[in-house]
Amino acid sequence: MTAMESLDLIHRPLGTILVVEDDASLRRLTQVQLDKLGYQTRLAVDAAGGLDILRREPVELVLCDLHLPSTSGLELLKKVHAEYPETKFVIVTAFGSVDTAIEAMKSGAYDYLTKPLHPVELRSLVERVFERRRLVEEVQALRSSVDQKYGFKSLIGESTGLKNVIDLASRAARTDAAVLITGETGTGKELLAKAIHFNGARQDRPFVIVNCGSIPRDLVESELFGHVKGAFTGAGAHKRGRVEMADGGTLFLDEIGEMPPDMQVPLLRLLQEGEVQKVGATSAIHVDVRIIAATHRDLVELIRGYGFREDLYYRLAVVPIELPPLRERREDIPELVRCFFRENQIKHHREELRLPASLLRYFSQYDWPGNVRQLANCITRIIVLATAPEITLNDLPEFLQNVGPSSCVPTPADSHSRELRAEDRTLDEVDRQVILKAMEKFDWNQTHAARHLGITRKMLKRRLERYGIRKPKPAPESTPSSQSGSR
Repeated sequence: MTAMESLDLIHRPLGTILVVEDDASLRRLTQVQLDKLGYQTRLAVDAAGGLDILRREPVELVLCDLHLPSTSGLELLKKVHAEYPETKFVIVTAFGSVDTAIEAMKSGAYDYLTKPLHPVELRSLVERVFERRRLVEEVQALRSSVDQKYGFKSLIGESTGLKNVIDLASRAARTDAAVLITGETGTGKELLAKAIHFNGARQDRPFVIVNCGSIPRDLVESELFGHVKGAFTGAGAHKRGRVEMADGGTLFLDEIGEMPPDMQVPLLRLLQEGEVQKVGATSAIHVDVRIIAATHRDLVELIRGYGFREDLYYRLAVVPIELPPLRERREDIPELVRCFFRENQIKHHREELRLPASLLRYFSQYDWPGNVRQLANCITRIIVLATAPEITLNDLPEFLQNVGPSSCVPTPADSHSRELRAEDRTLDEVDRQVILKAMEKFDWNQTHAARHLGITRKMLKRRLERYGIRKPKPAPESTPSSQSGSR
């Protein structure tokens, strides 16, 4: 930051205040007081002048005398409230009558002051106005951040499977129905649960996460439902459980399939009656929570083995949502790769790194048993360890180098070609086979082949020249004599 920029920050006003006052001495005195507090002031002698200023520049607060020439302060208040609802309006009156103050408040005034304006009262009111404005802006910024992070747009992809999931989840978000999210590890079950919560009526209330598999078995009841003082050895004080913490909001029961059978009964009571009983308590308490559960396990199979209550299952699965694994929505992988790459570039200060489009196919061909979480961790590792400005095949983990290309390039039919395992081929051999196969697949149409490979036509032409790949000439028609001779 330069010295001039530092001075600009020091002298930058805290906000703009419009003073509408027909008394020149009071107008000037108010301006001096506000200038000392660090605010920028605009002055007007009547309602028309005040409106003219408001239409030319943004104003956060209007201090207006009740009695003005031609138009009263209350009339100006109504116009400002209608045209500039975000601008706070304060009436200044010499009388301070209760009736006048009530009428001003009903018309949309933020507050009122009485003449003569006391510096302490003026300062207190102005600071309240701007502090409230700051808090509103912070809340709006937070909401925007939450929407971006936990909205349904945070679920990246255009595949049919993911679109169906988002459609179902968005409809569930508008209700308080229990939701059961199933899917393999790393598919984004917690992210989907947050999207449902933050897009529903409870978005301003708590979102409490309970990982049912990480709590020691003997502490599950206390963690979930809380306990009273003296309920057991070590219970030296009352403790609120996670369910009570989520009152009014959403309780997310992650890995519900790990819930011990004896704890499933009180959980069922919560779903049926909206009640929980703390450990050691003699009576139950009422709570208002929305339940979202998630698991990677097959609960139906657990029910058959008596590991999960069937009645609890049906209470949880009012809206069942299954998140498809990444291998079933491969068309989403390139966009996920690009998104994670951009995020990690910024996070790890590697903005100079480039990811060639030609490498995307390696990501798309892998099955990703750890799904989106594994993919995200893989991108982080690549960016952290990369040494050159451009990511190359050598920067990819070995499992991508080996599995990616070989899954889409079968061994050439040419009897003279070597049948090598992926790990025994050189990078040029792998690259050459991929390009040759693509050219054959699209009948040597370079535009279509380049699009399939995720590279530009110019890059493809360079590769064709580099590897000496040319469209084979049609074989001449064989004559009867040559055919007989070949036998």
